Amino acid sequence: MADEIHVPELGESVADATVGRWLKQEGEAVSAGDALVELETDKINFEVEAEHDGVLESIAKAEGDTVTVGEVIGTLGEGNGSAPQQEETEAPEEEASSEEAAEEQPEPEAESEPEAQPSAEGTNGHREDGGRASPSVRKLAEEYGIRLAEVEGSGSGGRITRDDVERLIRQQGTTSAPEKPAEPEQDGKAQQPAPQPAAQNGRADLEERVRVSRRRQTIAQRLVESQQTAAMLTTFNEVDMSAVMALRKRRKESFQERTGARLGFMSFFAKAAIGALKAYPKVNAELQGNELVLKKYYDLGVAVSTEEGLVVPVVRDADRKSFAEIEGGIADLAVKAREGKLTLEDLTGGTFTITNGGIFGSLLSTPILTMPQVAILGMHKIQDRPMVVDGEVQVRPMMYLALSYDHRVIDGSEAVGFLVRIKELIEDPESLLLEG
Repeated sequence: MADEIHVPELGESVADATVGRWLKQEGEAVSAGDALVELETDKINFEVEAEHDGVLESIAKAEGDTVTVGEVIGTLGEGNGSAPQQEETEAPEEEASSEEAAEEQPEPEAESEPEAQPSAEGTNGHREDGGRASPSVRKLAEEYGIRLAEVEGSGSGGRITRDDVERLIRQQGTTSAPEKPAEPEQDGKAQQPAPQPAAQNGRADLEERVRVSRRRQTIAQRLVESQQTAAMLTTFNEVDMSAVMALRKRRKESFQERTGARLGFMSFFAKAAIGALKAYPKVNAELQGNELVLKKYYDLGVAVSTEEGLVVPVVRDADRKSFAEIEGGIADLAVKAREGKLTLEDLTGGTFTITNGGIFGSLLSTPILTMPQVAILGMHKIQDRPMVVDGEVQVRPMMYLALSYDHRVIDGSEAVGFLVRIKELIEDPESLLLEG
């Protein structure tokens, strides 16, 4: 008897998910604890595991489908997953050939009827793929008029994968599903087919179509929402990194030996941001209707780049943490982000965000707000530049800083003052022990 595979609880305030990719195929043997399918939510991805040994009997939801908590996405049966398919593939060659030929011969049709489009189902109602393809692959083949009986499967046991079908589509020069026939004439004029995209003109082999992940869709939606909602403005300043770099050079080895953490730049900027937030409390606020919520706690979001996009995990109560605790917390969150192990708790509730485009070589940028926060600090590449110091030109390691802010909440003078305070604290790093 088969057991249903349900969508598990996704976390507080998360009601649905998108099926990312099935890690096992129909008919494949699985062991308890094996990952069956990857689900994507707005914030994190996670895997649904097999509860017992058996066979992935059926897949009910295909890649890209939206599913809700508790919904059935497949079934898990008993067995080793090999007998039914092996019997088909191990049948005597001559017998198998004659049976396939019989199945694939269409019934004679009346001349007045249009020729039927080939589909993933055989003419006698049986699957022409012999059960070698998942529902999503059969659906794709049917949309593009591909006969699965003619497809050589590259998967385990000769199973037909999505790549197999997409490869055949490209070979045929097809980039979209066959269009419906032209509509009948109306008012004496025949309906003209829609113009074909440029890719139809012999360039299909130079294009690649990649499904946009749920997280990337959410990131895009929230970035647009941020720009449409907030009266966003960016102000800039620059900071001389000489003092911080000299301090790190003197102390980084002893710091790592004593604490086990690497002394980076982020802890200095986190401490400087906290000092500036205390001096300008509106920057650490949230606008809720007609009320401004001034937050007297400092949960700093730190932007981390992953393969699936930017995430902003949160260092809680950063004002109560030492340099080592901040560095260690950021390092742990970065590892979890890149391994896809962040939880919803890691990603919610930040009051102010710091993003460092300098690690990618960015010299200057205008970061976008992480709603409902009202400000975000952008760090950039450290670059030697000629600066006038005490009437003399000296080469100094300089960094541009950017503060994007919601002008509905923060005035320009406050934004400028905030950046000036950060500049003062970074250029006199010993003061961070008092201000941070």
